[in-house]
Amino acid sequence: MVDLFLNQILVENNWDQDIVNTEREIMAILENRIVMLFFASAECQMCREFLPVLNEFFKKLKDPAFIEYPQLLALIFISLDQSEEQQEKVLKQMHKRVLFLTFEDPYRNELRTLFKVKDLPTVVVLRPDGSILSTNAVNDICRLGSDCFRNWQESAELIQRTFMLNEEFDDLNLRSATDPVRRLKYKTEDDKRKKKWWKL
Repeated sequence: MVDLFLNQILVENNWDQDIVNTEREIMAILENRIVMLFFASAECQMCREFLPVLNEFFKKLKDPAFIEYPQLLALIFISLDQSEEQQEKVLKQMHKRVLFLTFEDPYRNELRTLFKVKDLPTVVVLRPDGSILSTNAVNDICRLGSDCFRNWQESAELIQRTFMLNEEFDDLNLRSATDPVRRLKYKTEDDKRKKKWWKL
């Protein structure tokens, strides 16, 4: 996942719009995280309606003011706007911990092509290894809210090391009763795992 943005410049959506461009900085923000790529435009009515829902979703999972331990999640806004002013309109409504590519960056269009984005809004969800977990999670976020992160977390086999006891590292194959269903739902063609969940 980190490789996707290693040679790029990401900007934090805070007051200072801090630039994140060194390998160390990018790894610190993206490594071992589920990454959401939010493709949207200020001109898109559905994008404007979805934005408050996405903000609430992200806030419940990342904002220390709302939860004690922020989740292993990163959100990157990929603007498909026609002007920088339009991009700024969207950014003003987004959470301050969101990352984005600058308007001048041609990599925005490369990502759109790479992930075959046709409809707006689109939220592509990526596992830490860069494989696609969901080609568009907009409906899941609207329907399930922050609960769908648990599905992603289990499907991505993301380990919350902060909360694990030493003995829990002995058998990482232990999963919840709903794990097989989650794995089937979020299994995509480019899933890099060789083992089948039913053979674990």
